[in-house]
Amino acid sequence: MEQLNYKIAQLNDECRQSGGRIGRLMLTEGFKVTFPIVDIAEINELVATYNDFNEENDPHSEHDMGFFDYQNYKIIWRIDYYDIDLNYRSEDPSNSQITTRVLTIMLASNY
Repeated sequence: MEQLNYKIAQLNDECRQSGGRIGRLMLTEGFKVTFPIVDIAEINELVATYNDFNEENDPHSEHDMGFFDYQNYKIIWRIDYYDIDLNYRSEDPSNSQITTRVLTIMLASNY
């Protein structure tokens, strides 16, 4: 199980660090209307470089969620696993051939 979680964490890190080039990047409407594009770019960079994983926000060691403060707002990001067509949850998130990762960035108040 630990090896499987490591593989999932590695794939999640690649997705997050790619800034949306690997997988899909989703920004909630509440997030998009709150920040101008320059702030959104900065927040994307903070998500890409996020490394504050701990027992509270990463209990399964998969690097699939994090949160931080930005200009008096709490930002949450999370990665969900879907099949290639985005119709169903992935059967095996450790297999990038059958999994599309969706990175969502949102305000905590929208969660």
